[in-house]
Amino acid sequence: MSHRLTVTLLAAALLAACQSNPTAQHSPEADAAAVAAVAADAYARQQAGTAQREEATLDRIAVTGSRVRSEHAKAVAPAGLAYAPAAPPPPPTPAMMMEYRAAHVLSVPHATSVNTEKYADRDDNPVRRTLDEPVSTFSVDVDTGSYSNVRRMLRDGQRPPADAVRAEEFINYFRYGHAGPTDRSQPFAVTTELASAPWNAKRQLLMVGIKGYDVPKATLPPANLVFLLDTSGSMESPDKLPLLKQSFAQLVKQLRSQDRVSIVVYAGSAGLVLPPTPGDRHGEILAALDRLQAGGSTNGGDGIRLAYAMAKQAFVKDGVNRVILATDGDFNVGTVSQDALETMVADQRRSGIALTTLGFGTGNYNDALAEKLADVGDGNHAYIDTLQEGRKVLVDEMQSTLLTIARDVKIQVEFNPAVVSEYRLIGYENRVLANEDFANDKVDAGDIGAGHEVTALYEITPVGSGVDRLPALRYGGKQVAAGASTTEVAHVRLRYKLPDQDSSRLIETPIARTSLTTQPSDAFRFASAVAAYADLLRGSQRVDGWTWNDVARTARAAKGRDPYGLKAEFVGMVDQAHRLVAVKDDAPAIAGE
Repeated sequence: MSHRLTVTLLAAALLAACQSNPTAQHSPEADAAAVAAVAADAYARQQAGTAQREEATLDRIAVTGSRVRSEHAKAVAPAGLAYAPAAPPPPPTPAMMMEYRAAHVLSVPHATSVNTEKYADRDDNPVRRTLDEPVSTFSVDVDTGSYSNVRRMLRDGQRPPADAVRAEEFINYFRYGHAGPTDRSQPFAVTTELASAPWNAKRQLLMVGIKGYDVPKATLPPANLVFLLDTSGSMESPDKLPLLKQSFAQLVKQLRSQDRVSIVVYAGSAGLVLPPTPGDRHGEILAALDRLQAGGSTNGGDGIRLAYAMAKQAFVKDGVNRVILATDGDFNVGTVSQDALETMVADQRRSGIALTTLGFGTGNYNDALAEKLADVGDGNHAYIDTLQEGRKVLVDEMQSTLLTIARDVKIQVEFNPAVVSEYRLIGYENRVLANEDFANDKVDAGDIGAGHEVTALYEITPVGSGVDRLPALRYGGKQVAAGASTTEVAHVRLRYKLPDQDSSRLIETPIARTSLTTQPSDAFRFASAVAAYADLLRGSQRVDGWTWNDVARTARAAKGRDPYGLKAEFVGMVDQAHRLVAVKDDAPAIAGE
């Protein structure tokens, strides 16, 4: 709404109030003069506020936080960036309060109906005919943000948009107890399991599991962490900055004297709240977090630049160097081009500084950008919707996030056309690689941290099963070679690099036809239920006649060990999703649309 229209409406409201007051003794001329004076004052303040906001969006860096002395700030300032202390806001006047109430009464009904959340477009991986395309290649993915973000929507009574649902992140949210390596000569172990698909006994599911070796938290190498925190005005709600501060406070208590922590914030401009500080100074770090307040626009580009400058200043050779970006939405000031941001993050990745992204809140969450930046930054992406999730991500799983044990991990599965007629990879749509990139060590892929698990599922249609999804070809030119072996279903290959090496190593695992089991493990059954749940949320195209009740029943029976109650919570979310989808004809609210 324009400034002139706001002032006009404000003046009209004041005039109406004056005229409706039976005790008022002012003349019409006096009333008009009073209204004109207030309107002129309001308009002048709006113009001044606009000028201040425009000035705030300039490319400048402001130090916030009383701990930073001016001489120290100058010492740590990267070249070309000037620091200036933030001025306290002026006390509100009665006219300002009238402006505020008038503006918010007029704007809130419209603002609450607008949802600008962004999700990358995606289509399910297609069914592949093995004779035509026997090889499938993809990068590993340890992200979990899609699952907790969708959980947030369901709790709010919203049916999530299909593009918000990434099956691999649903599956990898849970631990399945894959066997780890027996020693550290190899950073992870590979396991496979083959059984009938629960939604169609004539098809099969192949589960590939990877488990990295674990390390005690006390033995982690020194960590140089930069908390890059969004303090823009939209972060004010309880599920954003307040939850962010509480979540990061849990991580602070785990830090040691050999660790270093910096805090950079960004709103209209970027600011250094805490220069590199020993991790055992918990009181100082927590006090710096506690002082953060929300306000202003979102200049994420400047924030990232300053965060990387701090990471370089405190760089730890042979240690962990990572920026942890926490935000609710878009970067709407400064460097806003996603391509430019990706290039910046990729350049810093090559210098040994990784990027983790954490999403918070609702309404303007930019999932597409957060996930992509973590991908190109050799990091991971998570979404924090509760304090419990904050502890899971920032405490329970932090050693996996911090200590990378294998880089550029790629999986390639070659299916035997004599045994497998068709296959499809469940999820990982944005991680699919060209087959020739598997052995190309210059092609970036996902990393695995200490204790990480990665799980992938393939749906397989056996030859002669009669349940092929693809029609027979009229002019099919390819045939299975006479005498082809039928003892193997597939051959699994993995490539990875050790953290300090540039050449990849190869692991190979054949999958024998005789490995097909009629009694799949709890892990297999629970993972298949999660995969089906994701499919049902996306529109139920791939799980034949399986229903929500089938998913809930299978998951409930396959929970196994569930120390944190996450699997039990999943069963409850299945019922919640079922209720929302069941009333889809009544046009339920859909987040992000």
